[in-house]
Amino acid sequence: MSIKPKIVVLGAGYAGLKTTRELTKLLSPEEADIVLVNKHNYHYETTWLHEVAAGTINPNQARFMISDVINPNRVRLIYDAVEEVNTEDQRIILENGEITYDYLVIALGFESNTFGIKGMEENAFAIVDIDSSRLIREHIELQFAKYKSDEETDESSLTILVGGAGFTGIEFAGELAERVPQLCKKYDIDRRKVKIINVEAMPTILPMFDKDLVSYAMKSLEDRGVEFRLGAAINECTEDSFIIGEDNEEIKAGTIVWTGGVTGNSVLGKSGFELTRGKVTVDGDLRAPGYENVFILGDCAWVMDEEAGRPFPPTAQAAMQHASTCANNIQALLYGEPLQKFVFEDRGTVASLGVTDGIGSVFSGTPLKGKSAAAMKKVVDNRSIFLLGGTKILLKKGKIRPF
Repeated sequence: MSIKPKIVVLGAGYAGLKTTRELTKLLSPEEADIVLVNKHNYHYETTWLHEVAAGTINPNQARFMISDVINPNRVRLIYDAVEEVNTEDQRIILENGEITYDYLVIALGFESNTFGIKGMEENAFAIVDIDSSRLIREHIELQFAKYKSDEETDESSLTILVGGAGFTGIEFAGELAERVPQLCKKYDIDRRKVKIINVEAMPTILPMFDKDLVSYAMKSLEDRGVEFRLGAAINECTEDSFIIGEDNEEIKAGTIVWTGGVTGNSVLGKSGFELTRGKVTVDGDLRAPGYENVFILGDCAWVMDEEAGRPFPPTAQAAMQHASTCANNIQALLYGEPLQKFVFEDRGTVASLGVTDGIGSVFSGTPLKGKSAAAMKKVVDNRSIFLLGGTKILLKKGKIRPF
């Protein structure tokens, strides 16, 4: 009697969850056992976390139960934290046990990267998951409540510092521009007393967009009260401030959020994989170099764009495309067939600047801004939910409400 191969997927983010779903479509229960390991019993939309952190959506809208989209009778679901992968023994060490594998998919997502900035890890919040985002939301509102009730509170407690002007930092600032007026009304605080300050070492925001769209984004945010400090390196983060620039200027704040960088999950390093800036540069078929049966996807992987000579951007759309290629390649391995090379299909990029504003470049470079970009952003978000959870989850969690 033959023993079925065991396929283990680590992580239920965009790449891991979609890989699992694809495998259940490609392989029958008789062909392979599939195991999905995830720290929590839910999947969360990483690209929605800035909204949770600002308080413009409820945390529950950004997540759904894994068992609602993966049949536990078809896939073994293990809710546990991954500590290390022993590739020599093909064994995964979990916080509460161990599991072996024949084929492994590592899609454990990202961790915050502070680039060694003094005090940043200890003193700043980071938008990395549902819990960390909810803490930011609660902390911001607490500052408003304390300011209203405590006569000795300094106005700097109402300042929100955002470190980093990439996707997460700018989208978070846009959501704050929506949320702050609501909090001011709730706590009867003059809007002019609240500052939202974005600090970035580079001379521009959102470098992936062209200058006209960047200019539009900056003006839109500035018109709604966001201040920018560009070309200002953060030298240190204290308990209540950034120290920036050559003159070590101190900017006081009641809330400090770091969005300036991420890296692959630390399990990669603990497991002995060769890393480049915290990620594994995978082969064209998405396998880890030197391993026939280990795939690495999503934020854990650098997938090279050979024409450009650099990795493809680590986006949600790329992660879900990794998943399709990975699932097909695992099926190919099972039957000794040739593996596919990953080909990225760029469907464009859209950044939100709040509920009704945004910028984007779609359909081979067509620029979008304003409400049309915001509408496209909702289409992108809804497509993600649909691909991962189907119609039921889309109707339950999707952004289908009008402006």
